[in-house]
Formats: sequence, structure tokens, C-alpha cells
Amino acid sequence: MPKLDSTGYTALFATAVSVVCALLVSVSAVLLQPRQEANQRLYIEKNVLLAAGLVRPGEDVTEAEVRKLFDEQIEMRLVDFAAGALLPVDKLDPHSYDQRKARKDEALSNPAPANRAGVQRLPKYGVVYFVKEGEDVKQVVVAIEGLGMWGTIYGFLALDRDANSVLGLTYYEQKETPGLGGEIANPKWQALWRGRRVYDESWEPRITVIKGSAGPPDKDPLRVDGLSGATVTSTAVNHLMAFWMSDNAYGRFLRTFREGAKT
Repeated sequence: MPKLDSTGYTALFATAVSVVCALLVSVSAVLLQPRQEANQRLYIEKNVLLAAGLVRPGEDVTEAEVRKLFDEQIEMRLVDFAAGALLPVDKLDPHSYDQRKARKDEALSNPAPANRAGVQRLPKYGVVYFVKEGEDVKQVVVAIEGLGMWGTIYGFLALDRDANSVLGLTYYEQKETPGLGGEIANPKWQALWRGRRVYDESWEPRITVIKGSAGPPDKDPLRVDGLSGATVTSTAVNHLMAFWMSDNAYGRFLRTFREGAKT
């Protein structure tokens, strides 16, 4: 056995501690993974409910309440972007599908068409959330994302049955500058989107964050108040909205949805 003050003992002790720590970290990661995934799923579900107006910003809701609301009032489906139609439910389970992971999987994604939203790969399928009252669909929530100033912005946009009028918006993950671009996560700014319209009369996505103040939704439906000192973030929001609402993504499906064919 090496002496306690020898170089060999020190190296042996350090190695043993490193191995034990690595083992503990690995075991903890494996054991905690199911809970982490459950928490992430709960977080996504809560933000879908926020966009749909079923949960209010700042409202203290329990995990059980989120699950109950989501299970009772939300129907998840997948949109085949190439077809512009819903994917049959027996082809791929939307509850096990991860749209963000799919874009990194060559079997589930394609190179994105040229766009200014910074989307490099487009998943073949996009998640949609139908908000229901009984059997009636009242609104649809779609996932949106795009490259911001410091990283990718992820959010959800809720549209009325006309597939055009905005009912709600939430950004659940973003790295924009606090107090400037980070204001996209401010419920007060998000509330300015309600009643605006995504598309113009030709069904082209035209919703735009402007510099300065927009008029009220009934008089200025295609424009939203700008974010002071956050031109890059405002432009990023415009680009990601234009991309995901276009025929490259949800656009063709939303026209079908508007016309009344959900399935």
C-alpha cells in the first residue's frame, strides 16, 4: 500500500473519487430522466394552455390541474407539412412525437426551404393542438420558432376557428436581452396580439411587429406594437411568423382548417 503522503496514493485517491462521482452522476441522470421528461412535458402543456387562454399568466395551477385541463380540452394531432393535411392518428403518435428532436433526425426532417427565420431543417410533421368544448373545436394552437438575437425563440400561437384571428401567444423559451428583446415573454406585450390577424385578404402572412405603436386590432389588424430598443428581436418575430404561417409549414393546413375539414 502506498504511503498516505506519496504521489501514488494521491493519484489513486483522486482516481477513486473521480470514478465514484462519475458513477453517482450517471446513476442520478438515469434515475431522474423520467421525471425531467415529465416536467418538460408539463411545462409545454401549460404553455399551450396559456396560449389558448385556458390558464392566465401568473395563475398558480397545480400539476394535476394542468393535466386535467389538457386532457379534457386539448386534442393533439400532427400535420404533414408536405401534404398540408393531418397525419392519420395510426401512423405516428403525437404524444410521443418531439418536434424539436425531429428536426435533428434526417429520417423525420428535410432541409428547410430558404427562409429568414433561421430554420435550417424542417420537421416533416408539426404538432397542432385543437382546443375543444365537448366535440366542437374552438381554436387551434401551433408551434412556432426562429432564430433570435442570442438563440432560438420557441413559442405557441393560438388562432380562432377562422385560422386567422389571434387568440393568444406565448414564448416559453428565449434568450433575448432582458428588458429589451426579452419583453416578448411579457404577458402585457403578448396580450397586444389578441384580435390581430395573421393573414391578409389574399391569405398571405402579413402580421408585423412595427417600430412604435400600432392602432387597435379592429382598425390595424396586421400590425403589433414594437419593442423599444429591440429591433433585432422584433425582426426575428416577424420572420418566424412569416415562415411558420406560410405554405412551407402550417399555411396550407390552416386554410383547410378554416374551411371546416379538421380530419
